[in-house]
Amino acid sequence: MIYDVIIVGAGASGLFLGANLKGKKVAILEKNSSAGKKILASGGGRCNITNRFVSAKNYLCEQKIVEQILKVLTPDQILKFFSELKFSEQKQNQFFCDSGAKSVLNLLLKRQNADIFYNKEVTSAKKVDEIFEILTKDEKFRAKNLVIASGGLSYKSLGASDIGYKIAGEFGLELSPISPALVSFSVQKDEFWFKELSGVSLRADVEISDKNDNHKFSDNVLFTHRGISGPAILNASLFWQKGRIYINFLPRFSEKNLINGKKQLSSVLPLPKRFVLEFLRNFGLKDKAFYEFSDDEKRTIKRLLAYEFAPAGTFGFERAEVTKGGVKTEFLDENLQCKSIKGLYFIGEVLDITGMLGGYNLHLAFASALKVAKYLR
Repeated sequence: MIYDVIIVGAGASGLFLGANLKGKKVAILEKNSSAGKKILASGGGRCNITNRFVSAKNYLCEQKIVEQILKVLTPDQILKFFSELKFSEQKQNQFFCDSGAKSVLNLLLKRQNADIFYNKEVTSAKKVDEIFEILTKDEKFRAKNLVIASGGLSYKSLGASDIGYKIAGEFGLELSPISPALVSFSVQKDEFWFKELSGVSLRADVEISDKNDNHKFSDNVLFTHRGISGPAILNASLFWQKGRIYINFLPRFSEKNLINGKKQLSSVLPLPKRFVLEFLRNFGLKDKAFYEFSDDEKRTIKRLLAYEFAPAGTFGFERAEVTKGGVKTEFLDENLQCKSIKGLYFIGEVLDITGMLGGYNLHLAFASALKVAKYLR
């Protein structure tokens, strides 16, 4: 049998494509024994399906192509597609599924116009004349069109695969360097005091500079037994390569409030007491009124307004929410079809398009799938 379309990967982009292709013979090949494992983990199991204010600015990529992709699918259209389910708009304008991520996955499966073959790990693909031959470990599939929706390397425990990158390479496409993103940072010796604060969370401004821009995130940071995490840190990790990160632990606090106070520092600062005491202990300081500190000690305390450090690294792909880098979009046309190989498409996380935290990556998965679906109809 020759399929009209074969999709590699039953994740968010592959399933959305399968649900939007009508009147064609479609197969999805999935290496795991079930579909959508990453969908089930998204939004802490509640699936943050989109964001009201999605725009090209929320992505690290070539801006022009993401603008074209986002044009085909608005947040309202996603909510309409999933209208059998109820969603609540919550923190940072994300839409979470009231009945959980499993409901989202089940609806995608219910809407399928594709046959899904599980435990089919694709090993390679080639084009013979006008037909793609896709090899799995135990059989060969044939199709007129091949869509790679195999995701990235993040969350290896959920069955991540590098086959999309391998197939891109087999067909002569280039990749941008692959690295973990939306991931926590491990710390160097100077910041080992972070580890003593495991479980403490507070709101802060996190700033990071790359070659092109300055990026600032105002959100929670969370200290862990291995380093530092939380939404502000995860977003910063998207833009971090090497170098320093700046944290203002007191974003809404005026230095004036320190000057005349007679209270101990831990009582004056709007921070968890445990955090203040650990910060002071790390720098060999006692908890006392601000005026009692020497000028040098006061300078140390003011570091809370602009604390800078260089992470040791990240927690790696095992703990990363997404993969940064991937198939270079310059090798694809506006319909995400390979310019040099007709009928070969790439969608979702396998692309060199990475969204910030907040429903943007799922939105991109759906939008890129619909872009291809509209072209293949």
